Amino acid sequence: MFKNVRGFKVKTSVLLALVLLFTSILLPAGQHASAAPSFAKGADISWVPGMEAQGYKWKDKNGVQRDIIDILKKDYQINSVRIRVFVNPSNDYGNGYMNKDRAAALAQRAKNAGMSVMLTLHYSDSWADPGKQSKPAAWKNYSFQQLMDAVWNYTREVMTAMQNKGVTPDWVQIGNETSNGMLWDDGKASVNMKNYAWLVNTGHNAVKSISSGTKTIVHLAGGDDNALYVWNIGGLINNGANFDMIAMSLYPSASGWNTAVTNTVNNAKDMINRYGKEIMISEIGMDNNQAAAGKSFVAAMKNQIRNLPNGKGKGVFYWEPQATPGYNGGYGKGAWQSNMMPTAVMEGFID
Repeated sequence: MFKNVRGFKVKTSVLLALVLLFTSILLPAGQHASAAPSFAKGADISWVPGMEAQGYKWKDKNGVQRDIIDILKKDYQINSVRIRVFVNPSNDYGNGYMNKDRAAALAQRAKNAGMSVMLTLHYSDSWADPGKQSKPAAWKNYSFQQLMDAVWNYTREVMTAMQNKGVTPDWVQIGNETSNGMLWDDGKASVNMKNYAWLVNTGHNAVKSISSGTKTIVHLAGGDDNALYVWNIGGLINNGANFDMIAMSLYPSASGWNTAVTNTVNNAKDMINRYGKEIMISEIGMDNNQAAAGKSFVAAMKNQIRNLPNGKGKGVFYWEPQATPGYNGGYGKGAWQSNMMPTAVMEGFID
């Protein structure tokens, strides 16, 4: 039965319905996602454990040293966090480190602070993005059926690790910036859209088998690139993939952010009209030294996504705001300064 549920070769809707029915009967109430905020004002904070291990300590705008999660929540109205998970990462703080156990511990901290949690499953040992979607080393020689089995089992393992810490994520991304698919080359969208769809469906079904209330997300880069989304999302849907939400990334320049926001919002509206999906902006960022423009950019994204038609705009997440200039070899789009005090960027989230 599970092979059919994972691969959805026959009567997927019936099989998935059965899985969800048995899940709702067998799992206690605490095993379901709690109500997500009506609109997520979020931050990807996946570098926090590694930064803390290196001795980083953050200050608020008054120079008072405080827990970074407390600052984000109380000072900037951040109600949600986004946490990435690698399969078998190295201990490199910047490019690995976040295995399922470290991710679960961070999720527990966020939940204890009253925040909602989004997971980003990279299905890789390190970064998965539009330019690379490398299989985990342990999965390298798998057949496609074995790859689907691995996605199924690993997704459930991560969800279970979260629930062992008392956390049921509100959202789970099936892959990260899968603009040309995932788990290359088997799931490379430009080579085999059907395989990509099957992998997405496998991850979706695995999440739902643990928590029927958790929303699944397909996340692409270039939120202002409508043609990319029509090709990718349309291709997934035409090949039978099931997922709940569409997520977008956007990293505009300080001089071009207005146009980028307009194009992204128009793209989001088109996705809603075409596919009826909810929209999440799961990554935004701007150069650290452009704080005034960054604050305006954040506020514009928040306000315009929140006002998408039919309540379909569900949130905006800033990527690694706690990063200082040059962290991890030169990342320059965080919202904290070298003196460990914040810029004005995150003030764009304040209503």
